[in-house]
Amino acid sequence: MLPASEYSAQGHEWTTLQNNHEACERNALVVKLCAVALFALGVALSFSTALAICITLILWVQEAMTRTTQARLGTRLLHIEHMFKVDPTDDGGAFQLHSDWLASRAGVSGLLGEYAANATRPTVVFPYIALLLLQWWLDA
Repeated sequence: MLPASEYSAQGHEWTTLQNNHEACERNALVVKLCAVALFALGVALSFSTALAICITLILWVQEAMTRTTQARLGTRLLHIEHMFKVDPTDDGGAFQLHSDWLASRAGVSGLLGEYAANATRPTVVFPYIALLLLQWWLDA
């Protein structure tokens, strides 16, 4: 059997989206590492508490945005896998990532809700809560 990427348009889309999904994971890790590094730099250079908290919160939101993109890609990947399972030769639903997202978009409040939901996931919350608590402890 040919690899999915050579088998159909759906297979090609799945491969591309899977690579982007994994890139989002790496990008989120880079954001976390930047948060820790900037926190350490802030402590070493005696940044103000307000600046340290703002930087941490900005990076937390940035990761939430990255995770929201990743979640959308994951939703589409699952949809493609379902379509491929039902009929691997039917490419009628391929290449619809943005069309599907636009059709289900809930406006600005929905987008902000997605960001908030992703920001509160346990894998995202860490290390930001720890850094904020540590900053509070250092100032106490």
